Amino acid sequence: MTEQNAYEKPVTLGNILRFAVPTIAMSVFMSFYTMVDGLFVANLIGTDALSAINLTAPVISLVTAISTMLATGGSAVIMKKMGEQKLLEAREDFTFLILVNAAVGVVMCALGYALMGPVFSGMGLSKAVAGYCVAYLSRYLLFTVPILLMNNFTLYMIASEKAALSLVCSVAGGVLNIVLDYVFIAGLDMGIGGAALATGMGYSVTAVVGLFVFSGKKSLLHFTRPAFRLRVLTSAATNGCSEMATALVTGIITMMFNWTMLRYVGEDGVAAVTIIMYVLMFASSLYTGYSYGVAPMVSFYYGEQNGEKQKKLVSLSLRVIGVISVLTVAASLLLTEPLVSVFARPDDPVHGLAVTGNRICTMALLFIGFNIFASGLFTALSNGVVSAVLAFSRSFVFMLVTMLLLPLLFGVNGIWLATPVAELMAFALSAAMFLKYRKRYGY
Repeated sequence: MTEQNAYEKPVTLGNILRFAVPTIAMSVFMSFYTMVDGLFVANLIGTDALSAINLTAPVISLVTAISTMLATGGSAVIMKKMGEQKLLEAREDFTFLILVNAAVGVVMCALGYALMGPVFSGMGLSKAVAGYCVAYLSRYLLFTVPILLMNNFTLYMIASEKAALSLVCSVAGGVLNIVLDYVFIAGLDMGIGGAALATGMGYSVTAVVGLFVFSGKKSLLHFTRPAFRLRVLTSAATNGCSEMATALVTGIITMMFNWTMLRYVGEDGVAAVTIIMYVLMFASSLYTGYSYGVAPMVSFYYGEQNGEKQKKLVSLSLRVIGVISVLTVAASLLLTEPLVSVFARPDDPVHGLAVTGNRICTMALLFIGFNIFASGLFTALSNGVVSAVLAFSRSFVFMLVTMLLLPLLFGVNGIWLATPVAELMAFALSAAMFLKYRKRYGY
């Protein structure tokens, strides 16, 4: 088997799914990490602690945003060079970017510890919830560097034709997280801090395996003497800025959701938002996993200037995204009450809020898939500007507008409507950009 064998195969649904299914499963398991924390915390500690996990999300988004940018943008740059047969240069850049990520991890960890006190003290939280926030985040930040390496190694394993190994790592990390959640919370009575430790250790599995895998010379990508090329770092940052923007503004919008809910409902509303975010995150992970899976193929065919394969790949991908969208909407609507009941008892005020909110927010799943795929497509095509515009508009501009206006018109239901309306607006913009650039990129 030659190094490019997988990319040289015909573009069929079966071959695409061989790339995408492992990454879809991997993405689902990664989202499952956070959900597992929520399940154990909600049932063994309480909904106040569940609220705290959501309240720490903006700080976690800030910590991981730069790594997400370098991982997605770097993957596009490196796989384009692989398609151009610049193998040594691609491996030098790969090693360089991993070192940069490790350094970023140290800096972001320090910033996280510096920021969490002022952030939580300024939110007007009850003493109990504020204590849960500090306990969770202070343990989570211990794993900043492994988590950032995990973000990178996940994508680079896929690009190196090791998607199955990436899936195994994700499953192993998920299982470890589940086991340690029970041991730390139920067995050792470590509370919400134990949940954070379990999550960090689960994430670390991919980081540890990746260090071993990429140290060997048999991998398509592997560590070598790095070349410190500033233009590579700039290109990776430019291409991946949309993903960084998404991570940053997701944190900002999450904070807005929390503040709005605290104003209209109180801390029960924050717990309800947390449950709905888990459901949306789980469904969205299907689209994210698919986009990650096909991104190396898009970048490779772009570098190879193979318009025929590119066009077929995008056409088939749109059909897959459409099918997933319909299935996730149907499943979410049918399973709303059972899903919510896993986190909150029917007699808990949080339960009723979350059931109503999930039924409204589910409509966003009709549009999220295409929006995620469109942004990922332009990143893979090294057009970071368009990708950034799509991601920033979707995650921040449209959400900001709907979050400010709709609650004023519809109260609490307006908060739930904000997400589907914003995704619909983003869908219109994504479709316009998709059509505008179709001839330029040959899809």
